Amino acid sequence: MGIAVNGVDIDDSAIAAELPHQAQAANPLRQAVHEVVLRTVLLQEAERLGIAGTDDDQRIEALFAQEVTVPDTDEASCLRYYQSQQQRFRSGDLVEARHILFQVTPAAPLELLRQTAELILAELQARPQRFEELARQYSNCPSGAVGGSLGQVARGQCVPEFDELLFRLQAGELAGRLLETRFGLHIVQAQRRVNGAVVPFAAVQAQIADELRRQSWQRALHQYLHILVGRADIAGVELDGAQSPLVQ
Repeated sequence: MGIAVNGVDIDDSAIAAELPHQAQAANPLRQAVHEVVLRTVLLQEAERLGIAGTDDDQRIEALFAQEVTVPDTDEASCLRYYQSQQQRFRSGDLVEARHILFQVTPAAPLELLRQTAELILAELQARPQRFEELARQYSNCPSGAVGGSLGQVARGQCVPEFDELLFRLQAGELAGRLLETRFGLHIVQAQRRVNGAVVPFAAVQAQIADELRRQSWQRALHQYLHILVGRADIAGVELDGAQSPLVQ
């Protein structure tokens, strides 16, 4: 059975045209199908509401602008967020860190690296004094030559996921899980912390307001897409509108 939205068949050529845009997805074909179906649902809704535009993307943006509304972010909401996320709004924090990097290569695929890295992490949890030795032996980072030491690291100096994990660790703490970044898998330890100061609320209020508006927009958009998808007669595929790159 073919794929159709409200009785309108989805042409295979539309899916083929979308496929290159989803090459990095876990399942490119499935994601391409979902994307084409969701766009069809949205364009049909724009047509029903009489929303015009010079191209399909503009019509979808105009549909969102008309149908998806979020409340303004007030100062009290920003202040509550600021008070609950104090660690995010510090300046001058430094962590003396070290890591062991297991880099993904054609000769060392991810699952094989993960097995090795898990074994090394378990060994370090049992014998933390071996960190320098194992970093020199296994790390694919130049820091391996000095026992994995990265020196003092400031916030924002590393890739976001490394930064987030590192600054959550206490002095001397070894992360209890592997960290995956675009460089590979990391075993991470914070050795010494130098705490900075909390940035005043007034200095970050606008940044917080923007973030809260974005979060509200995402929630409202996901809800709207779920409503449209649930209302549409979609044949040949099950669609979860919230997983679409359209809403990222």
